[in-house]
Amino acid sequence: MITSKRLAAGVCALLAALTAGLALPAPASAGEPTGEDAPQVDLVLDVSGSMRTADIDGGSRMAAAKKAFNEVLDATPEEVRLGIRTLGADYPGDNQKTGCKDTAQLYPVGPLDRTEAKTAVATLTPTGWTPIGPALLAAAGDFGESTGSKRIVLISDGEDTCAPLDPCEVAREIAAKGIGLTIDTLGLVPNSKMRQQLSCIAEATGGTYTSVQHTEELTDKVNQLVDRAADPVVTPVATEGAERCAAAPTLKSGLYTDREEFGQQRWYRVELKPGQELRSSVSVSADRAVNPSYGVLLRAVTAHGREIVRGEAAGDGRTDVISTGLRYPKADAEDEAEEDVTETVCLEVTHSFSAASGVKTTPGLPLELTVDVVDGPSDASDVASFGLGRGWWLLGLLVVAGFLAGLVWGWVSRWRVAVWRTN
Repeated sequence: MITSKRLAAGVCALLAALTAGLALPAPASAGEPTGEDAPQVDLVLDVSGSMRTADIDGGSRMAAAKKAFNEVLDATPEEVRLGIRTLGADYPGDNQKTGCKDTAQLYPVGPLDRTEAKTAVATLTPTGWTPIGPALLAAAGDFGESTGSKRIVLISDGEDTCAPLDPCEVAREIAAKGIGLTIDTLGLVPNSKMRQQLSCIAEATGGTYTSVQHTEELTDKVNQLVDRAADPVVTPVATEGAERCAAAPTLKSGLYTDREEFGQQRWYRVELKPGQELRSSVSVSADRAVNPSYGVLLRAVTAHGREIVRGEAAGDGRTDVISTGLRYPKADAEDEAEEDVTETVCLEVTHSFSAASGVKTTPGLPLELTVDVVDGPSDASDVASFGLGRGWWLLGLLVVAGFLAGLVWGWVSRWRVAVWRTN
């Protein structure tokens, strides 16, 4: 019995090691220069009085922001032109008119001097109001005439205090100018009203909203957004899914946005030819307060309702976005007559989010759907489609080696016991 257990454990360990090794993705190669202007990022930081609150990892919100900024400045890619703007950093008084003008460029958008930028951040002290709208307007003017990507990353711990200038309307005005500017928002220890406002700002320009409650989360997210600025900009196409497959829009390869009501299903159609593969993913964002424990399901079914493949994911309330994906390879045609015959694949998106008490259920939650129709793999080297591909021979070799090693170990163990008993 002991020998059998050891043998089984050895084989399982070898299988686990092989699987882990083959699952590692190939290293990504760096992108070639495109000849466009350098990407630009303007970090807009809330330095209002509420940033003194000590509720992030045992320290103040301001301390968390400073630590995150220092790490972000160290990690900023050389090709990114980065700037820092503040709001609420200078005026400590009670005059709203004056407080709503309190936004300043702490470090200009341009080549980054890390020491100078860190020194500027170190001088910040939580002070005044929260003029988000005026700060966004000013930040939109911080970029030069560059044709490269432009991104504002807004970090705030509260909603705007300068009504009637609505930050959402400001964001819509910026988007309407067509200057290719994206605004991403991060909410520190958010409440429902702040979450709604920051989500609205991000959505207006095709950006993202994320709630943050820990310093490490803030650092990771800002780093991710700064790195994303150097990526090619893809503008999602608005579409409207149907309640059933027969009435659904037919989508080609691309990135799409839609909204889905609570308890609703959204259907989309994709046409596949023999030898092609459908790769699709969906992300659903909680842009308002929702109850914990939720999930998202993406199904690919035939036009007759038979499920082909599915992808699903579950959340526990700690994230505002949940994503899943699927892959479906269409087999090659067996004869020439079938080569031009397409198959309609119906994509169904459902989620189990539920609105918290008193929260509006309309419009639906924003979803982002990617559709990629590519030529299917033509040989066994495509691990994702054909399992381990040519790695099967290595798997067999290791299994045999593990089996023989287990037998030898068992024989040696029994021999040692026999010698011990004899002596």
